Amino acid sequence: MRVLVTGGAGFIGSALVRLLVGEGDVEVLNFDKLTYAGNPNSLRSIANKPNYQFVQGDIADRGAVDAALAVFRPNAIMHLAAESHVDRSIAGADDFINTNIVGTYTLLEAARAYWRALGEAEREAFRFLHVSTDEVYGSLGSEGLFTETTRYDPSSPYSASKAASDHLARAWMRTYGLPVLISNCSNNYGPYHFPEKLIPLVILNALEGKSLPVYGDGSNVRDWLFVEDHARALWTIVRTGRPGETYNVGGHSERSNLTVVETICDVLDGVVGGSSPRRELITFVTDRPGHDQRYAIDAGKLEAELGWQPLETFETGIRRTVQWYLDNDWWWRPIRSGVYKGERLGLVAS
Repeated sequence: MRVLVTGGAGFIGSALVRLLVGEGDVEVLNFDKLTYAGNPNSLRSIANKPNYQFVQGDIADRGAVDAALAVFRPNAIMHLAAESHVDRSIAGADDFINTNIVGTYTLLEAARAYWRALGEAEREAFRFLHVSTDEVYGSLGSEGLFTETTRYDPSSPYSASKAASDHLARAWMRTYGLPVLISNCSNNYGPYHFPEKLIPLVILNALEGKSLPVYGDGSNVRDWLFVEDHARALWTIVRTGRPGETYNVGGHSERSNLTVVETICDVLDGVVGGSSPRRELITFVTDRPGHDQRYAIDAGKLEAELGWQPLETFETGIRRTVQWYLDNDWWWRPIRSGVYKGERLGLVAS
């Protein structure tokens, strides 16, 4: 099987590429623009494998996408390329509109032209998986779960751009028959996570004795999904999911942001020790504008229909994650000293 992965040098994308290349009988083409969060070092372990190829390209560049499809001739496209950080979308939404909406439209059109030219058997087997987020659903109250039929209610420029791309993908299925599947996942964490996001930022700040910023009072709740569990889910969906369907992917691990930060502190205290508890580094800062209170995923459809289950609990996954950052400073130190030094993002100028 030949799979084209967009955004395969990003956090979730690189986990997926490592999984697919490790399958052995899957040929993978990683098509990635290599923005600030795209890191070839995340793929160092598989970079020289014979079933792996890389093309640097922008999904909004129709010519580049057409060329990649024509040469590689994939059986499936797994679309993960996206601008994904809410805080950056608040500070400036242009890249989110251009990549997440215009880029997805361009990719869908290129995929449709490629798919229509396939032979009947290949056309029947082809799949286009559009990978999205639970943030398109907006905010939950203290009870309930997001399902595949939850009404969209995005709050940030990021989630609005992903909602728009979801609607485009569905429309290309319904209007043109392109065999599209959509997945909406909860918050991912794990190895190779760019340190602008909460968990890696807290791990690295705590290691360096810096303050640990928590938005508002820390009561905002997210469902946490270990990234390798998510990669397995995506591979399951593209192979056995039904075109036209949406599948929610969650980790059964709801935690408040404050609990997440405190857990990381406790794990680090137990593993590396220190002169004082790292919880003392926690600092409450002005909340993010439009900060959704709670996300929680019902992944029952994916589990019942396709047989997927997360392998990691939050406790096992966070310990694996902390240990990975302790063991792999070769990956994160160049980022912390160059591209992103841990500064606050997403502040709106008054």
